Amino acid sequence: MKVIALDVHDVRFPTSRRLDGSDAMNPDPDYSAAYVVIRTDTGAEGHGFCFTIGRGNELCTAAIEAYAPLVVGHDLDLADLGEFGRRLGHDSQLRWLGPEKGVVHMAAAALINAAFDLAGRVAGVPVWRLLSDMTPEEIVDLADWRYLTDALRPAEAVDLLKAARSGRAEREATLLSTGYPAYATTPGWLGYTDDKLTRLSREAVEDGFTQIKLKVGGDLDDDIRRMRLAREAVGPDIRIAVDANQRWDVAQAIDWVRALTPYDPWWIEEPTSPDDILGHAAIRAGVRPVRVATGEHVANRVVFKQMLQAEAIDILQLDACRVAGVTENVAILLLAAKYGVPVCPHAGGVGLCEVVQHLSMFDYLAVSGSTEDRVIEYVDHLHEHFTDPVRVREGHYLAPSAPGMSAEIKAESLAEYSYPDGPAWRS
Repeated sequence: MKVIALDVHDVRFPTSRRLDGSDAMNPDPDYSAAYVVIRTDTGAEGHGFCFTIGRGNELCTAAIEAYAPLVVGHDLDLADLGEFGRRLGHDSQLRWLGPEKGVVHMAAAALINAAFDLAGRVAGVPVWRLLSDMTPEEIVDLADWRYLTDALRPAEAVDLLKAARSGRAEREATLLSTGYPAYATTPGWLGYTDDKLTRLSREAVEDGFTQIKLKVGGDLDDDIRRMRLAREAVGPDIRIAVDANQRWDVAQAIDWVRALTPYDPWWIEEPTSPDDILGHAAIRAGVRPVRVATGEHVANRVVFKQMLQAEAIDILQLDACRVAGVTENVAILLLAAKYGVPVCPHAGGVGLCEVVQHLSMFDYLAVSGSTEDRVIEYVDHLHEHFTDPVRVREGHYLAPSAPGMSAEIKAESLAEYSYPDGPAWRS
């Protein structure tokens, strides 16, 4: 099929009004999506987006439009989406703006995810199944192996995937009956009152979640108080992760996390700059047994590779829309499996829960074969704007059944929250 048009939308939701999403580094986020629809000459279409928190979303929409000469008017081979991803990632002129990082890379993610949404729709299956049903060789061919072979060679990845075939039928039955484990960030936004934190923490446990997450890093005394309140609310058996959103220097991170250890934090997320591989390794050594997690702002597969090689993280938190979409995340999942590091994706935002569930379910069925110490972040915001919203029951994501990648925003929501002319912003 041939791509005949890209429809690009700047969509923003005014979440800052209630401080939803607030943390130590981002006190007033307006959850936003640079949203694209790939239209083809067959009438089939694919939907994708990258996530921002407001200002600058227009840069991502402009970057998506900058890719149009590489997409519009070209054939799209749904049986070779690895080639499509490499076509975008290897473009010499746009690559100069990265390379493979930042706004242009996020724009590529929107387009690559839209292509997979299109492929799922054409095949009549959700993307988690589309990926899981590929042969090991087909999965490996999705990845861009440039810069990775010192850590993992394609032939090794094929062997890893072949080994994961054992028990696939039983895992799929479990996925379809029970779902994939989730954890709740909803209680923990930094702008929430103590009463709201306590209430939402208790509600998360009542809803079946065995892990919650709190934002930290604003004020140490406040963090100690909030951790104490959360621990009292959920009891000793519920995991409480904490997330500093890159707030600290290395020594400060170690001291701060140690001050929280009486309340048994499960992991410390983004304790410092996402580019600081050695800093993460030092923090990991300094805060054991608290685990170190990062990934939502890691720029690409190369940085993830080095994080794993340096033994800098205990938990890898890939993001469905930060790196170059499905194809690069397949490479990251294979690297994580090689190094035996659990993947607990970043979600929340707007639409991130919807799309990243497909990657975790694919990982469970075809790559790692495990849900041990693996959970997908869940935030109860903005799902009502999607045609195929996530379904969570007893603290588990239920496997999507609709074709595609669950990325389509409702037409009425696009109209209402279009920036700056939609009614939600004019008022």
